Amino acid sequence: MYSSSDGMTHMETTATIVCTQSSQVLATRLAKELTLPLTPVMRKRFPDGEMYVQIEFASELPTHTHKKTILIGSTSTHDDIIELLLLIDACVENEIILVLPYMGYTRQDQRFRPGESISARAIAQALGARVSQVITVNIHKERVLSEFLVPAQNISLAAEIAAHIKAMISLDEKPLLLAPDKGALGLIQDIAMRCNYEYDYLSKRRISGEEVVIEAKSVPVAGRKLVIIDDIISTGGTLATSAKMLIAQGAPSVHAICVHGVFIQGAYARLKQCGIEYLCSSDTIESAGSGYSAAPAIAQAVREIL
Repeated sequence: MYSSSDGMTHMETTATIVCTQSSQVLATRLAKELTLPLTPVMRKRFPDGEMYVQIEFASELPTHTHKKTILIGSTSTHDDIIELLLLIDACVENEIILVLPYMGYTRQDQRFRPGESISARAIAQALGARVSQVITVNIHKERVLSEFLVPAQNISLAAEIAAHIKAMISLDEKPLLLAPDKGALGLIQDIAMRCNYEYDYLSKRRISGEEVVIEAKSVPVAGRKLVIIDDIISTGGTLATSAKMLIAQGAPSVHAICVHGVFIQGAYARLKQCGIEYLCSSDTIESAGSGYSAAPAIAQAVREIL
């Protein structure tokens, strides 16, 4: 690392960034943050559907100028996982820092019935086998990090979410930050502290055998702008129900922000139709709903390694 005459800190060109197809926007932003080259990758399919990748390292540079490769790719799909495995093999002569902005297959991190696969362990050990370090972003279960068998760290986008909320809603509007449940309070508390906003979590209260009300646990929502924050929005079913009930309880508007916008089964459209005024995710999973970037937080973690 060195400082140039413009006062900016730059990384020495002993590292390069390589990305999967699904993480190319985030990788471009990361390259800009680190002032490192983003190396092109040629991809094609064989007639039977198998994937082929070739990393196009600059031919005029000797091999030793790229001692480290920062490999970035989310594992949202099966193809993402295969592509990462192929890229790891293509980069194996270098020290690889693997960045997993969104790591899929982390839901099952223990065996509940005989014969079940522990998917989080299987994926972590496969991807971590030939890399030196791993960086994840708001991983769903942090205990999965121990399955990589190499140093692994999880970083949080709390600061980025807080900055995004402050740019969107002023303190004068008295926004109330809500976690979807008590178990998600950690992220909300971190964000609320940075924003100086009030926070609470949603709870379910049974009125009868068939009727359940979702409401803020302690703080009345009437007249308050609400921001529901979660690490992942997948189908969005519970979030849609919560938004409708909170609006019925007197909230003038409901906003929803997440780190990982999976948005399957038409979730984005359904959430917008149910009354959520503003809905966004980060670019860990790239989509039109990506409203803020994980690049600054990832860049800081990479700088500390390099």
